[in-house]
Amino acid sequence: MDATGAHVVQRENMSLKCLKCLFGWFSALCLSALIAQAQETNEVEQLKRQLQQLQENFERVQREQHQQIETLTRKLDDLARQQTGEAEKRKLEQELATDLQKSQPPAAPPTLAPSAPWSPEQPLTIARAGSAYMNFSLDALTDFGWSSVADPSTFLQLGDHDPHSRGFGLLNAEMVLDGAVDPYFKGFANIVFKLDQNNQTSVELEETYLQTISLPANLQVKAGQFLADFGRQNTQHPHQWAFVDDPLILTRTFGPDGLRGIGGQLSWLAPTPFFTEATLGLFNGQGGTAFSFRNPGDPDYLGVNRFHGRTTMDRNLSSPGDMLFVPRLASSFDLTDQQTLVAGVSAAFGPNDTGFHEYTQVYGTDLYWKWKPAKAHAGFPFVSWQTEALYQRYGAASDPTVSLPSENLEDWGFYSQVLWGFKERWVAGLRGDYVDGTSGAYDPFDVFRGQRTRISPDLTFYPSEFSKIRLQYNYDQGVLFGTGHSVWLQIEFLLGAHGAHKF
Repeated sequence: MDATGAHVVQRENMSLKCLKCLFGWFSALCLSALIAQAQETNEVEQLKRQLQQLQENFERVQREQHQQIETLTRKLDDLARQQTGEAEKRKLEQELATDLQKSQPPAAPPTLAPSAPWSPEQPLTIARAGSAYMNFSLDALTDFGWSSVADPSTFLQLGDHDPHSRGFGLLNAEMVLDGAVDPYFKGFANIVFKLDQNNQTSVELEETYLQTISLPANLQVKAGQFLADFGRQNTQHPHQWAFVDDPLILTRTFGPDGLRGIGGQLSWLAPTPFFTEATLGLFNGQGGTAFSFRNPGDPDYLGVNRFHGRTTMDRNLSSPGDMLFVPRLASSFDLTDQQTLVAGVSAAFGPNDTGFHEYTQVYGTDLYWKWKPAKAHAGFPFVSWQTEALYQRYGAASDPTVSLPSENLEDWGFYSQVLWGFKERWVAGLRGDYVDGTSGAYDPFDVFRGQRTRISPDLTFYPSEFSKIRLQYNYDQGVLFGTGHSVWLQIEFLLGAHGAHKF
């Protein structure tokens, strides 16, 4: 082969090599494009799967929440129907029974008896559920203190739940029950245990009553044994007091136990722009808890019952006019978003046991004001002011056996107290008391006569809503005993669920 032919073969070989190289690069580029496209396809599919999974999870959560909402709604509807449907159910049952009786021949016995949930022949049910509930609690008050008077119970501390002796005392261990009876009534009971100066236990049924919850026209009826709705503190139990003892004017007017008894009360909530409630209580007005009314008093050294020195008689109820009437009118006003004022007037009228034609009249007025800021935490801070003033006219019959004439014994007085919740769980208080009255014929055994004053600062700490510790000092001055100084430490604890108290 000549040189020219060799050169041609060499060029052809180089051309083949270039074509191979180009084909390799082209194959590589195509492969890379395919790989890239495959990767993009995988990412898209992956994103699609993630989106689909999120949508499925979101729909599942929606279904679960919807099911929960439906379940709670059904429960709420069932409770509402259970509370409000009993009356309609019984009404329909009665109508059905009446229709069935009318549809039967007169001589033929009824062939179908309606199924009633309860009949008077059956015993009351012990265990219930649904709308029925019951709170049960035990509240105990223990006192420790000292007084410059050897026996504070003689003149200083005349209330039944006041500290009555030096050292320790337990004057109120209160068992409380309250709850719903049925859709028409609520029930309440307060049973009190006390230890006297000789450490002897006594028990009293302080309150037990039934109260309606479904009367029309804003009416409410209460019946049983209960504290009369007079003023603010008379309806409160000792664990609700802001001080360790009862105000002097309440003790002098209503006695050691407060004004309470067996009776009934009608309340009406007036349709006014602000809260206004009118009540009328009607009581037997008999016994020591009706202190200034049909009260037999205490026996003297001869065993004769006397009150204000007079021999008492048993005045039985001969007419409705011999009962004890207790009317009251109270209103509440929001002065500002942070201030509330409650004002009330009360009265009590009834006979007393010193004579067949003797009567007692008691009149009272009360005010309560409270300030609490909008950003208060757990009710603190706050400032409250409470005051009550009372006037009593006691018609006392004559008693020639002890040379006591017929006369009207008048008493008047007031107390005023300020509470300052200056820090969460800490409350400082100051109370002033003043009582006076006509001296009347001299009776050396009547500790509820004469002028008296008392100044009482105190400090209360609440470790929790179930306990409290209170320290109080009393400065007492009276015409029957002179001056007395006392310091009392009170500790309270609560077991169980206790119902809310009235504002």
